[in-house]
Amino acid sequence: MNTKLFAVADAKGRPIGFLMSAGQVSDYTGAAPLIGSRTKAGWLLGDRG
Repeated sequence: MNTKLFAVADAKGRPIGFLMSAGQVSDYTGAAPLIGSRTKAGWLLGDRG
């Protein structure tokens, strides 16, 4: 079984939130709770892997 790790960091690169999910979960489904629970972001960085 594979897993995915999602992370949110502040402007200085310090981690402020993590979420681990099953590998077959879509990136949107895994990232949405982390993004929605934070204040408005100035920018978003993603990796298409």
